[in-house]
Amino acid sequence: MPALSLDSRIADAVAKVSADRLRAIDTRLVAFGTRNGYSETSNNPKRGVYAARAWLAAQFREIGKSSGGRLTVDYDTYVQPKNDRIVRDVEISSVIATLKGDDPQRGLVIVSSHFDDCNSKCTDPTLDAPGADDNGSAVSAVLEVARVLAPLHFPATIVFICFDGEDLGLLGSANYAKSLKDRGAKVEADVNNDIVGASTGRDGRQWPNDVRLFSEALPKDAALRRVNQIGSENDSPSRELARAFKEIGTAYVPAMNVNLIWRTDRFLRGGDQQSFTDQGFPGTRYVEQSENYEHQHQTLRVENGIEYGDLIKFIDFDYLARVTQLNVADVATLAVAPPAPDASLLTRALGYDTTLEWKPAPGAASYEIVWRATFEPLWTHARNVGNVTTFTFKNVSKDDSIFGVRAVDAAGHKGPAAYPQPVR
Repeated sequence: MPALSLDSRIADAVAKVSADRLRAIDTRLVAFGTRNGYSETSNNPKRGVYAARAWLAAQFREIGKSSGGRLTVDYDTYVQPKNDRIVRDVEISSVIATLKGDDPQRGLVIVSSHFDDCNSKCTDPTLDAPGADDNGSAVSAVLEVARVLAPLHFPATIVFICFDGEDLGLLGSANYAKSLKDRGAKVEADVNNDIVGASTGRDGRQWPNDVRLFSEALPKDAALRRVNQIGSENDSPSRELARAFKEIGTAYVPAMNVNLIWRTDRFLRGGDQQSFTDQGFPGTRYVEQSENYEHQHQTLRVENGIEYGDLIKFIDFDYLARVTQLNVADVATLAVAPPAPDASLLTRALGYDTTLEWKPAPGAASYEIVWRATFEPLWTHARNVGNVTTFTFKNVSKDDSIFGVRAVDAAGHKGPAAYPQPVR
């Protein structure tokens, strides 16, 4: 597969990411003492989830000054009623910063995190919960992505989000993603970040150049019999997004290995990207390579010589800077490149050729067909077929290969591939 050509604007933005700024942001978040979701009733302007929310909104507004008025900041607020998991009615309020794109035909490219946290007892908002890694690291990354991208113009609209209520059950993201679906918004991607700041695992092994990227196999309402017939179990829109991010990361942040994990999230665990995939939108999640559970959802203490707690001293800010650079490259590339086209694979008759068709994508100057053997995880071949909407491969069998179609703009930016659905 040929390497992606670099866009100097995106490369410059990647280079502007600052480990020192990430440290300053995360240190300030930790200083709120706790960001427990149940601390929303606190009137202390220096402690709790709402004090942190106000500070985050102020940071986005300051960043917005470089955007020429294109970046706006809002709260997405609602009351979550008590249920089997929620011990009382709780007000959830996420921070949403929107950088308006230049092309009204384009959708939303979302980069997300959650700013709430908890300790060993998530229902107790009085105890300290620093939340440096889970999830101050990712909130710091999202703010830094916003800072370096806000001055730039993109065809697509970029949305920077710090969700509330993730630790209480993906509450903020679920409310927001459903609202997008209800109003018919076009969401091209959610790039979620959660626990991305530590490079050392519990066993002491260091992973300074590796990060995991999770993506779901089957999109919402997938017909399992059909999936088995056509072999599309590894080609959901989220999986195509993940493949694109691996290519983008290799091009712009070669020091980092983006390790694709073929799961929605960690084993039997979850994250805010699932709120988007539940609504039929593509989404992925970045997570550090080796988590240390002694530093997640732990009340501060020392037991048997082991220090428990999500403390700032366990964060590797140079590592976090590299993960943030991946986000900058991913989000900027998605926002400038054409979106995935609506593609089909024709199956009118038996034969030895493979014919693909697709609808024009906004901003596309040409189209590239990518393919791989059915047993291979990544695209291995690519062919630009020009500014057409159909192409036939002679003597290339759809029985043995998986195909994708992606749009390319005049400058060579490539969007994610679309898996062509079979039609007669």
